[in-house]
Amino acid sequence: MDVIALVGPSGTGKSHRALIVAHENKADAIIDDGILIKDGKIIAGHSAKRESSKIMAVRRAIFILPGHAEEVRAAINRENPRRILILGTSENMAHKICKILALPFISKIINIEDIATRAEMQKAHVCRMKEGKHIIPVPTIELKPHFSGFLIDPMQSFFKKSRTRRRRLGEKSIVRPIFSYYGRLIIDDSAILSIVSQIAANKQSVDKLFGIHIDHIFKDAEDQGISVSFKVILLYGKHIPTLLKELQRKIKTTIEYMTGMIVQNVNITVKALRISV
Repeated sequence: MDVIALVGPSGTGKSHRALIVAHENKADAIIDDGILIKDGKIIAGHSAKRESSKIMAVRRAIFILPGHAEEVRAAINRENPRRILILGTSENMAHKICKILALPFISKIINIEDIATRAEMQKAHVCRMKEGKHIIPVPTIELKPHFSGFLIDPMQSFFKKSRTRRRRLGEKSIVRPIFSYYGRLIIDDSAILSIVSQIAANKQSVDKLFGIHIDHIFKDAEDQGISVSFKVILLYGKHIPTLLKELQRKIKTTIEYMTGMIVQNVNITVKALRISV
């Protein structure tokens, strides 16, 4: 099995050109945004474009969500493609996907700047950023079962033209993910602080909460989520480890549900116990 990669910044037309690049380089499978594509069909995986937030989309695209990599690895072993084309926003991302999926080292890297003009990349950027359009290199009829409820449009792609005939390479589809509907979304740390404070206020055993701090975690310039830390004064009488574990769980699940952000840690320091008299 051989592996090649097509890399370039988000919104420069990689998925638009994926089928052409795969054909020209004799790749019979494509990995794009969390899915394995072969013979115009989604064989395995879950598209990052189905996620409700940008952070979750990134995690989905690099196969670090539970069970995702295992599913795609099993499908690759089953289908045994001769050559796989990986799409990534950088060489680092492509190599990371290779490592997670236990694929051979990338033998060839193609940069989008080498196969697309500046004008073409600018047009793709406008379609992505202003219109929220994302392309998935599979036919619409194959895509719909995986994208129920999404706005999907077909788009024909041709790699060879002549005066008398057109030879079709394949059909691509346009989707508008939830996270791209309304443009960029920013959740301020103060919103996280309010969530933590509200949860703690509902715990009868928490007398006081203070010193809340939010740390943003990055690895190789990729957002990996947040870490929450704070201090509490507890009312005497409850089993402290049980109380703190429940508080950690509640804060983590609530923040992730309400914001779509990943909470890596919830660190709680008990500064004192208050005894009611």
